[in-house]
Amino acid sequence: MTPLDTAPIVPGSGGNPFLIVLLLVPVVGALVMYPLRANTGLAKAVAMATALLELVLVVVAWALYSIPAAQAGARFQLEFSMSWIPAFGTHIAFGVDGIALALIGLTAFLVPGLMLFAWAEKLPEGRSAAGYFALLLATQATLVGVFAATDVFLFYVFFEAMLVPMYFLIGRFGGPRRQYAAVKFFLYSLLGGLIMLASLIGLFVVSEQQLGQGTFTWADLQAMASSVPESTQIWLFLGFFVAFAIKAPLVPFHTWLPDAGAEAPIVGAVLLVGVLDKVGTYGFLRYLLPLFPQASQTLAPLVLVLAVAGIVYAALLAVAQTDMGRFVAYTSVAHFGFIALGVFAFSSQAFAGATLYMVNHGLSTGMLFVMVGVLISRGGSRLIADYGGVAKLAPVMAGCLLLAGMSSLALPGTNSFVSEFLVLVGSFPNRPVFTVIATIGIIFAALYVLWFYQRTMQGPVRGTAVMAALERGGAGGPGSMIDPAVAAQRKGSGFPDLTGREIGVLVPLIVAIVVLGFYPGPVLDLINPSVTATMTELGLPDPVVAGGIAR
Repeated sequence: MTPLDTAPIVPGSGGNPFLIVLLLVPVVGALVMYPLRANTGLAKAVAMATALLELVLVVVAWALYSIPAAQAGARFQLEFSMSWIPAFGTHIAFGVDGIALALIGLTAFLVPGLMLFAWAEKLPEGRSAAGYFALLLATQATLVGVFAATDVFLFYVFFEAMLVPMYFLIGRFGGPRRQYAAVKFFLYSLLGGLIMLASLIGLFVVSEQQLGQGTFTWADLQAMASSVPESTQIWLFLGFFVAFAIKAPLVPFHTWLPDAGAEAPIVGAVLLVGVLDKVGTYGFLRYLLPLFPQASQTLAPLVLVLAVAGIVYAALLAVAQTDMGRFVAYTSVAHFGFIALGVFAFSSQAFAGATLYMVNHGLSTGMLFVMVGVLISRGGSRLIADYGGVAKLAPVMAGCLLLAGMSSLALPGTNSFVSEFLVLVGSFPNRPVFTVIATIGIIFAALYVLWFYQRTMQGPVRGTAVMAALERGGAGGPGSMIDPAVAAQRKGSGFPDLTGREIGVLVPLIVAIVVLGFYPGPVLDLINPSVTATMTELGLPDPVVAGGIAR
């Protein structure tokens, strides 16, 4: 297979339509769900086939992507462009670099497993499985669009469009307070998007002044970035930053996430926290740093203060949570602080670590949310205090939760360790004070993860959810107090261990967590050329003098 032609595509001249196909496959799959809504089994099968086809196409895209071409200076590959609104200088323009391709790959990897997890999920009354799976595919399509867009206005369209399917996933299929959480999520994100729109219009006006013709093409805007006055860059930067900080989410823009993460259905929570929120940190790397380099350097200390504050603050709040969904959401706020630290440390190692962290966080948090969903399906409660001693009843479940927790706290040998290590090592030369403060988050991570595991899995069999489940399974009559020793002998009577379907969901995540923990090279090889290009666009010397980017 020969690498695709990676020469820049002249706006309006066409190009390779592969990314268009990658976008349209989940769109078509979502649309097909409507006529199949009366046939639940067929609708699920078609949705799963669509998700698997999308995964195959992403693997093909990964194979077609030429790392040597990227190293030689090809900023984007698999490019396609056609005129959209000539009067506004907009184009239907797509292309991927290593960072975008890694995040598209993460999305495609997660969706089939999430569909398998939701296969037998009990939906709220009056809700159809076809609609549920259609919203998952629609969310995937908008994520492909937002990561692959190379026209800034097109990026904005997908940035706003992805709110719609996620709003309905939370609002129609979520928990008891789903309407409140969905509206809060939508309003926060919409407000950020409107502020970004103001900066987007300002950027278009600046391009008219600088280039003689207004444009939204990323390459043209990046080429003129160094000639834009710093004061203008700062105002434009702030508009984009607010939108990305809400999406990321950084403290104090984070307050929508605990509610949305707790009330969303498990598959929606995985997509929301594991992928959709990465649009914010992706925006830092793709738009803030290359398009506003001087403003990024001037305002970096402000962003770093928010990042390290989020690491410590969210970790402390995670320890205090009683709801499992909110617990995982707050751990994610802390992790996003590490990603933001890596982005605004301005070194190739930190950039690479932040990008790898985006991928690894999606895997570890995805597995953690799945395990929370498994617990809730057994006990019917989201409260941590309603569980205890589950390891005696379901040892495989306990082992999987332990691995997810160890990945979340970045234990050496798991995937998150590599990315967190790169962020801290790469950040220290430029930002030593912020890096030292951030390391406190590592201690807190061990505290909240082990506390959560100990409360739910260890000790005697206890907790109202566990006891009620055992009673339903025949371990005792209604209202009886079950002897822990008896309960331990009755594994699976009312609190069964993982089913074959649940193991099928978890195995790919476990493999990815372990493999990337010991061999992250293929992903780093993919993203490193884009990291180097971002450093060049930022116009700063790389503090990593010898040895290049760590692998």
